[in-house]
Parts: sequence; structure tokens; C-alpha cells
Amino acid sequence: MFKKKWLAVIAVAMASSAVMASAAYAQKRSANNASAASYASQDDAFLALRDAARANNADKAELLASTLSDYDIPSYVDYYRLKPLIKDLLAPQSQIRDYLARYDGSAIADRLRNDWLLELGKAGDWTTFDEQYPKFVLDDDTQLKCYALTSAALKGTNVAAEARTLLTTPKEYGQGCTGLIGTLAQSDQFSAADVWFQIRQAVEAGYGVVARRMTPYIDADDAQVAQAIDKSALVVARGPGATRSGHELFIIALGRVAKNDSGRAAAALNAASDQLTSSERSQAWAQIALQSALKLEPQAIDYWRQVKGNVPLSMDAYQWRVRSALRGGDWKLVRSGIEAMPAALRNGSDPAWIYWLARADQADGKLDQAQQQFQSIADQTNFYGQLALEELGQKIIAVSSTQEFSPAEMAPMTNNQGFRRALRFFDMNLRFEGVREWNWELRKMTDRQLLTAAEFARQNNVLDRMVNTSDRTKVEVDFNQRFPSPHRDIMATNTQNLGLDMAWVYGLIRQESRFVRSARSNVGASGLMQVMPATARYVAKKIGLSDFTNDQISDVNTNILLGTNYLSMVLADLDGSQALASAAYNAGPGRPRAWRSTLPGTVEGAVFAETIPFNETRGYVKNVLSNATYYAALFEGKPQSLKARLGTVAPKGFVESALP
Repeated sequence: MFKKKWLAVIAVAMASSAVMASAAYAQKRSANNASAASYASQDDAFLALRDAARANNADKAELLASTLSDYDIPSYVDYYRLKPLIKDLLAPQSQIRDYLARYDGSAIADRLRNDWLLELGKAGDWTTFDEQYPKFVLDDDTQLKCYALTSAALKGTNVAAEARTLLTTPKEYGQGCTGLIGTLAQSDQFSAADVWFQIRQAVEAGYGVVARRMTPYIDADDAQVAQAIDKSALVVARGPGATRSGHELFIIALGRVAKNDSGRAAAALNAASDQLTSSERSQAWAQIALQSALKLEPQAIDYWRQVKGNVPLSMDAYQWRVRSALRGGDWKLVRSGIEAMPAALRNGSDPAWIYWLARADQADGKLDQAQQQFQSIADQTNFYGQLALEELGQKIIAVSSTQEFSPAEMAPMTNNQGFRRALRFFDMNLRFEGVREWNWELRKMTDRQLLTAAEFARQNNVLDRMVNTSDRTKVEVDFNQRFPSPHRDIMATNTQNLGLDMAWVYGLIRQESRFVRSARSNVGASGLMQVMPATARYVAKKIGLSDFTNDQISDVNTNILLGTNYLSMVLADLDGSQALASAAYNAGPGRPRAWRSTLPGTVEGAVFAETIPFNETRGYVKNVLSNATYYAALFEGKPQSLKARLGTVAPKGFVESALP
């Protein structure tokens, strides 16, 4: 009797719950319907659809998409309708395949295939994954590459060497790459040393969570790895102990201690040195040396000299060993450090290490060998290509020429649907989507077609696309496209009044905003010269710009006025060095002051630039001064020297700057 009554109570409760759920769903649907109808324009509804898809709100995405049946970018409406259902494979495969068939060959279809492949890999549906992965055109997703190797490994293929080459950037790992590491460890394709290396690399890069995901594949538990990361001083004080895992945890903890006190870490390693193998000592010294190098400590080079043999290092460690040697003027260590790099790094797309190896050859008297190395990169229109050209006894030139494009050449660009979508997105300030559509269309273009596409971008006042498109040419180079100088009258007035090098200012703008007037960084910098609000207020007050308000920052005249005045202040504050001032404009004036104060002696400007410890600022300074050199060649009509522009940087006691 009791059981029947209890079942009846449950039935009533379930019915009541169902009614309430139905009412709640109806209320939510009604609210979404009301919301969908409240947008002032179809563009506003489309933006809301995009946000709903990003939030994985399938109901709202469906309702909004249904109001956009005649929208002029149907592939994106359908993509955002489907995207929330891709997650966890909620959409039927037939629906996904239908989308891919309808929009085959488009950028957004490739994006959806990327989304789908991630979910297929996550679910372990290797049959469908293996069918679809070869169709993924861009193939630029590290996680997908990890899933592809996982699938191959599960079929018995040995992929350990490919995995070691791929697994170098822990911030991109995600579930796919940590899963690959586990698969390789469990199938004995990765040794314990491989897994420990991956853990060290992740901790070193600041991704402790990624490191801890690998603990099931080593002889240490999550709590022990967490302690080495978070309570490193305790682990170091305890010493390495007698086990392999104890040694590995000790090495990780040394690196963490060295972030705050490299001397203390070095002393602890010296005290425990006899308990470690030769390879373990080198790994431990590398952990300490990297942290010391990132702080630009003079003792970093001595720590690197303790790294013996060909022990595997992270990509950062390989590079910072050489950078420390450059600061210390140790060309022997420069050479050995570069020669120890993996080939993909040493001979990769960045010619830095080819250039510095050639310089080491020069220092060693191997002049013919150095010349060959310089010649191999001297045709590249970048920082190290320019420096290599100068080492060959030539100067940097930029020929100004006016290209003529026939109507027959321009017609395919005007009629290109991807370009038309890109322009539509740019009008809506959807730069991410616009850039994706634009770049997709450039993939198979010849040099001449790229130059024509760049001209099409110029005609539509999308100068960043003009620059980036023209930058892709291999043989035909149009310096006017690559280095435009809009707003020349405004710029000339401001730079002349301040005595600033206009070529340098344009070089900075090209790097800062690519001439996108509405550009806004994720930290709030705005306009062509990416001026921060606090900096704008400071400069406005200094130059007597009355009634200034933050909304004026994006005005071209005001932006250039404030930006050039601030640049002039920074340049004066840093002894007229464009290398130091460029670093200050990006990272704040206090940092380059601190960086130069640690120099062991006067160094070339190129050495200073290469050894800036912030990745963004290091690339920024090199690009700004490379740009400026080409602008000067265009403006002055004569060959230029990047080495002269870089000058030298001398150590100077650190004094806090008054500039923001």
C-alpha cells in the first residue's frame, strides 16, 4: 500500500515538474522570440546570432537565424545556427555533411570542419575523423594535428618522432595533445623521459594545469607535481632523493625557485649535484639558466655553460641560450647553441638564427661560410634579411613604382565573393571574420594576382589588407603597397614641428595598427598610433590641449598629434635611441631602462633588440625599425642602413621614468 502511494506521489511530482519545465521552456522561447524581434536591423540580429553561437545557446541561435532567412551572407547564418549543435556532436552527421556540401570550398565551411573535427577527436570517432581530416584545408590547429597522430598511433603506426616535433607549445595543447601524450606513453612510443620533458616544458611556460594532466603517465601523482609547482622551495629543500620521479620533481622545483632567485636555485643544485646524473644536471642548469636569462641577469651565461651535451630543451630555452651568449659576446656559445637547435627552429621561417650563426662564422674567421649564410637570406624583406644584406656590403633600397592594373585583371577581384564578404564584414567592424575571408582567397594566387588584390584593397580603403596581401609576394615586390603613407600632410606637419623622423613614425604605425583607423587593442589603445587613454590625457595636458576628452583619441588628427608628441617625449627620455624608444612605446619607458641597465657593456642595437625579454616587444622593435628603414628609402630615394638606425645601446643605471 505504501509503495503504491509513494509511486503515485512520484508520478504527480514528475507531472508537475514536466508542466513547470514546459512552462519555463515556453517562457524562455517567448522571451527569445521577443528578443529576436527587437533588433533595429538585420545586421544587429546577425551580431546577436554570432554572440548566441559563441555562447553555445542553440535555442537562441535557431530563433535568430530563422529571422535572417534572406540575409545577404547565408553561409554565416547557417554556420552560426549549426555551431552550437556541433559541440558534443549534438547535430546529426547528415546536417553537418549537408552544410559542408552546400558551402564546399568556402572559408566558413573549412571553419566548420575544424569545429567538427575537434569534437570527433574528443569523442574518439576515428573513422569519421580520418575521413574528414584530409579535407581540412588550413590544417593550422595543433589539437587536430595531435588527434591525427593519436588516430595513427592507435592503428599501430609509430608517430613518436612527429609528436616530438609537434609538441613544443603547451599553451596550444588542449585535450587533443595531452591525450596524444597519454596514448604514446601507454603504447611505449614515449618513454618516461619524453613525458617528463613535456611536463617540464609545460611548467616552464606557465601552464601548470597542462602539466598536471600528464601525471597519469608518470610514476608521480598529481599532488607531487602540484607541490613541485606551488611549493617549490619545500621540494628543493628536501632534495632530489633516490628515485627517478624525485629527481624530476626536484628539477622542476629548481626552475620555479629560479624565477624569484636564480642564485638560491644554483646553490641548491650545486649542493645536490652528486645525487644527479650528468644529463639531469644539465636539465637542471637549463631550468635555472632560462629563468635567469629572462631576467637578463649577467650570470645567466655562466649557468648556460653548465648545460653539457645534447639534452632536449624547450624552444624558449634553445633560443635564450643563444640570446644570453649574444649579450655576453660569447660567439663560441652562440655557435654551439644554434647548432644544437632542432632544424625546424634553426632553419625555420624566422631567419634570426641563420644570421647569428653567420655572425659567429665571421667572428671565427670563416668568412666564405658566413657569406654563404648571409646570401641565403639577403633577399628577404625583413629585419634579418636587411642586416644580412648590409653584411654583404650593400644598403637597403626600396624602389617606388606605380603599378598599372588592367580592367581585365581587376574584374576577378571585384567579383570575388570572398572579398565581397570580407568588405561586408569590415563595414560591420567584424575584422576577424573579414580577415579570414580575405586571406582564404589569397591562398593560390600568383604574385601578379596578389598585387592586383592589394590594389583592390587600396581602392576600398582597406589598407591593412593591402599591406598584408602585398607582403605575400615572392618575386614581384611593390614597396608602395607594402609601405603606404596615408595622412601624409598631417604627419609631415607634426613630425616637422617635433623634429621627428617621419619614416620611423610610419614604421611604428604600420606595426601598431596597419593603418586601421578604428583599431582598438585588448588593453584599450586606440587609433592609428594606438594611444592609451591615460597616455592621451598625460600628453594632452603637457602640450596644452584644452578640453580634451577620450572620445577624441580615434580622430586621425588628434591621434597623430598625441602619438607623435608622446613618441618625441619617449625618444628624448631614452637618449635619442630609436631602438629603446620603440621598445618604450610598446612596453612602457620603464622597461627598456631596466633592460639596458643589465647590459654587461655596449652592444649592437640588433643584439639589444634580439634579447628583449618580452616576445611581443622583441618582434615589435625589429619590425618597427625594419619598416622605418624601408620608409626612409622611399621618402629619401636613396639607400639606407638599418644598422645605423639601430645604433648601439650602452648600459646605464636604472632611473625611473616620469612618463606613463
